[in-house]
Amino acid sequence: MKWSYRIARIAGIDVKIHITFLLLLAYFGVSDWRDGGAYQGVLSMAFILLLFLCVLLHEFGHAMAGRHYGIRTPDITLLPIGGVARMQAIPERPWQEFVIAVSGPAVNVVIAGGLWVVLLLFPNLLDEAHPVSSEILPNLMTINLALLAFNMIPAFPMDGGRVLRALLAMKLNYLKATKIAARTGQVFAAGFVLVGLGWNPMLLFIGLFVFTAARQELDDVKFREQIEQDGGYRI
Repeated sequence: MKWSYRIARIAGIDVKIHITFLLLLAYFGVSDWRDGGAYQGVLSMAFILLLFLCVLLHEFGHAMAGRHYGIRTPDITLLPIGGVARMQAIPERPWQEFVIAVSGPAVNVVIAGGLWVVLLLFPNLLDEAHPVSSEILPNLMTINLALLAFNMIPAFPMDGGRVLRALLAMKLNYLKATKIAARTGQVFAAGFVLVGLGWNPMLLFIGLFVFTAARQELDDVKFREQIEQDGGYRI
């Protein structure tokens, strides 16, 4: 992905950030600094970094599940709209894709559950005497639950859409399952765009990304199916 730069290599996977991610971080930092002073600006940037750490862990959930089935992940890229784990192959069996798809959201469940336990055991962290933890920890728990819910929307190629394709592929051929999942994803993408135009610009970008990615993945599956029909090799 152009304008992406490697910042680390973890478990054999390159972790990259897109230049627009830095722009997002600067935007929130400067905006909150202007409205609430230096403390609020730094706190805002710290929260964004922790949020994207959760996104990174989410993507590693996919990558580690894929590795279990022999599918390599060369890199994970962090974007303003989330993360992308680039896998080198599509799982051969629908249940494998199902496991890989749910592994990312499962990480968000673990993070939210861990934060809930911490706040339950140490309620003083919510006191006004601890302004950083009282503001960041509950919000981080809530946003992990929001990430879980949003990712499970059946908008292919988001996680929920991949779960949908995996379930359909257990009964239908892979190409037909992909077509249904892709069309469903594009319907949701159109809804994201409409909502984004009137309310949240971020949803606009997510909708455009989902629509384009669904079309691209459907074309890739058609290409592989054509190769197999022509007696070629499986990619």
